[in-house]
Amino acid sequence: MAPVTLPSDSAAPAAEQPARSLPTRAGAAPVPRPPLAAGVVAAFAALKLATHVAVGLLTPYGFHRDEFLYFAMGQHLRLWRMDFPPAIAILARAVRALLGDSFLAIHLVPALAGTAIVVLAALAARELGGGRFAQGLAMLAVVASPLFLRASSLFQPVVLDQLCWTLGYLALLRLARTRDPRWWIALGAAAGLGLLVKFSVAVFGAGVLAAALLTHERRDLRTRWPWLAALAALALGSPSVVGQLRLGWPVVGYTRELQTSQLTHVSALDFFTTQLLLGPALLLAVAGLLYLLAAPESRAFRVVGWACAAPFVLLALAHGKAYYVGPVYPTLFAAGATWLERRSEGKWRERGAVLFALRAASVVLLVAFGLFSLPFGLPVLPPAEMARYAHATGATTAVTTNRGEVAPLPQDYADMLGWEERVAAVARVWRALPPEDRARAVLAADNYGDAGALDFYGPRYGLPPAISVAGTYWFFGPGDKPGDVLVITGDEPHEVGRFFHSCTLADRVTTSPWVVSEERDVPIVVCRGPLHTLQEIWPSVRAAN
Repeated sequence: MAPVTLPSDSAAPAAEQPARSLPTRAGAAPVPRPPLAAGVVAAFAALKLATHVAVGLLTPYGFHRDEFLYFAMGQHLRLWRMDFPPAIAILARAVRALLGDSFLAIHLVPALAGTAIVVLAALAARELGGGRFAQGLAMLAVVASPLFLRASSLFQPVVLDQLCWTLGYLALLRLARTRDPRWWIALGAAAGLGLLVKFSVAVFGAGVLAAALLTHERRDLRTRWPWLAALAALALGSPSVVGQLRLGWPVVGYTRELQTSQLTHVSALDFFTTQLLLGPALLLAVAGLLYLLAAPESRAFRVVGWACAAPFVLLALAHGKAYYVGPVYPTLFAAGATWLERRSEGKWRERGAVLFALRAASVVLLVAFGLFSLPFGLPVLPPAEMARYAHATGATTAVTTNRGEVAPLPQDYADMLGWEERVAAVARVWRALPPEDRARAVLAADNYGDAGALDFYGPRYGLPPAISVAGTYWFFGPGDKPGDVLVITGDEPHEVGRFFHSCTLADRVTTSPWVVSEERDVPIVVCRGPLHTLQEIWPSVRAAN
């Protein structure tokens, strides 16, 4: 069945073609797609990027524990045999090779991705018929949101996930507006890139499928285009899928562990109430969702509305963390801004004061909340000042850890402290070993944060690469040495003593009081006389872990 397309003056010369029109209610004149507010877009993009560059230069914090893992993944890059989608490892390897290991250089990647999301929000508003004000308001909502500020300041897959979903929604908007089925391929490409970033893109895909079944786009499912899009997604994302197949689907084990250790603290009610941390932007997003689902003039975009609504339902049922649904918001901000622009025109056009008040209030509220929440989005306040600010504002939800503990700092900030000091302490223990022990010793850590920090900072202290049985590190293997001498950080002597004839506490690292509780007193243990070689016990310790 051929897809239905809107009539256009395709025979007219390119220079004379009118702008494509947005479908509206029956009998209404079509609304042309407004021009891109290029100056406004450039200004917001420059503001976003400059903000993150300034933070990269001035922040009192260091690298995040997860970032160390991604650096290590880049060092151990095996494109078709990785337990985790490889995009972040590829980027880690590339940026370190091209720009070096400085904090600013590493964080240019998420800053640029976050800036792209800001621009895409403007493009989405334009696609919906939003003019200069709507495009600017959509971008302001993203720029002022602590959710997107935080994601854009960390070298993690989160901001890349947000970017891929937003690209996918923009392709869906183009499909709904133009009825050109080739946009299915663009949507599939965005999903494929997302599959290289995080497996959570499956939620996006499920949402689009549900939306198509609920709307007129189900007609397209009888054509080749959606299925070509699915093939494109699988082809682009094939390294992630092949890695899972070859390694026995480790993502299943990671998901179960996450559900028992962290997601068990998240209820559906928590999932929805935590969305309130978006502040006034949440009202804009709700308005946008209602506009897409119910407004007569947005009937052509119903599929986008349902595709945005579905992830909320799916993630709430799965006890997902509140930020998992974050990639939906730039599109909803764009829809809400378009709705507000239209409602503040029309019959109110002659009421200048009302028009000004509506638009000014939305801008003032977003800017005010953005300034208020800035310390929760960007690591700009030193730990003591940040703790005081969090306490003074009563923002306990923002400083609740993954395990449900209310901490002095947001966990992301706590996880950016003390790593090099800990590596220096390990180096002191390492140097204290007799030369013959050092020559055959293996360096180990009980978690990926410690192992990654040892790999990142270790070379400057003369330390060898670290091994660990934690998560992804297990797939890197135990190395070549049998483990006659093992220096391990993070485990008590009795926890590893069953594998050795003797284990001795060599030092304890009392770290910053601002880190999470389990990282404040870290043992460094030296073990000798293994009962079995590391190579022999490696499969069993993975199973036990």
